[in-house]
Amino acid sequence: MGAVLALLIFTGCAAQKKATTKPTGDGGSAEADKILYGRAMNDLQHNRFDLARLSMQTLINTYPDSEYLAKAKLAIADSYYKEGGATGLTQAVAEYTDFITFFPFLDEAAYAQMQIGMAHYRRMEKADRDRSEALEAEAAFQTFLQKYPHTELTPRAEQRLREVQEVLADGDFRIASFYYIRRMDKASAPRLLDLVNRYPLYSAADRANWMLASIYERNEHNDVATTYYTRLVKEYPLSSLAAEAKAKLVKLGAPVPQPDPTALARMQKEQDTPRDRPGFLSLRRPAELLKSGPDVSTAARVGQPTLTPQTEDATDTLTPGGGLSVVAAGGASTGNGSGTGAYVQTVSPGTSDPPAASSGSAASTGATAGSSNPPGVASTQDQGAQSGQANASTNTGTNANGNADPPSQTSQSQGNQGESSSKKKKKKQAQLQPQQTLPK
Repeated sequence: MGAVLALLIFTGCAAQKKATTKPTGDGGSAEADKILYGRAMNDLQHNRFDLARLSMQTLINTYPDSEYLAKAKLAIADSYYKEGGATGLTQAVAEYTDFITFFPFLDEAAYAQMQIGMAHYRRMEKADRDRSEALEAEAAFQTFLQKYPHTELTPRAEQRLREVQEVLADGDFRIASFYYIRRMDKASAPRLLDLVNRYPLYSAADRANWMLASIYERNEHNDVATTYYTRLVKEYPLSSLAAEAKAKLVKLGAPVPQPDPTALARMQKEQDTPRDRPGFLSLRRPAELLKSGPDVSTAARVGQPTLTPQTEDATDTLTPGGGLSVVAAGGASTGNGSGTGAYVQTVSPGTSDPPAASSGSAASTGATAGSSNPPGVASTQDQGAQSGQANASTNTGTNANGNADPPSQTSQSQGNQGESSSKKKKKKQAQLQPQQTLPK
């Protein structure tokens, strides 16, 4: 009996050991890819990016049918994004794009598109620097909001898009202001037109509308000027320039509109939204002083950002022998417009521009860039321009409006007369006006 009992116990133990050590079907490979994925994620969490990518790539190449294939592909992109730097972020964009191409219907595709925008956002320069990364970020966030409008990442993508468009609009506004204070209207107006139509949430959009209206007013196109004064009153009712715009409409004989309720509610909510003050932000976080990216503290927190992509259509054109044309949307034209609600100003070689506004209207128009009270400052500049027109002789240079240069530009026009004959020959062949100083 004892021998039989010992034999039964030995047989049972052997069978149990055999059952636990025998692999079942594909269990070995499934366990291996899971181990590889877990090891890679552990390396990624500890910033061992090269080891993490090596494990992920081994998983993808060895187990093409693994359930961790998509996760491994996305983790490779995340490793490049987390590593950062110019090379890392560029490679991250390529990997996220590949993930969307191979797995467009997974829920993680929305995350990948968001990360593409964030990679460009992190490389975005300041408003007065290269804007290529800002444009790429804008396009990526717009694509996200159009393809994935109802996800948990949507509010974050909208805010990032507002910040990117604040930077783009600020770059355009700085250049337009440079030309505006020098009364180079054909260079300033197209940029302001694109800004006010494309970026209505820009923090200085009310000033841009004021500047654009004053440009048309001092060029004696009051019908177009009232369009932008009206827009300022309706869409920016809490602006410090709204009262001045109403006074302008009364002076020009145009009706004063009521504020738009939606715009009024948006501005009130914007004022009630807490935001960091840039000065105290640097005191709390000294590392912000070394930050090379743009300051987006003035970006809107409320409102729908622009979702239409950038176009290459310019509002100003320069063709050989044709001159410069500036097109302003809105308002009926009494000049050379065709009744389509747009004013077209064409300047051909050998002809002069429309005259500037008279002394009465010029003294009350215009806003200087960067001032808190644009009407008052612009009035002083316009008076200086009028005195320059009165003192300029027929041989002095002309500014962008075709009028005589103000006193500050007289020396420049006199210096242009002493240029070499080769430069004059080139200018004559191109049929262009004397070049003006461009912003850096």
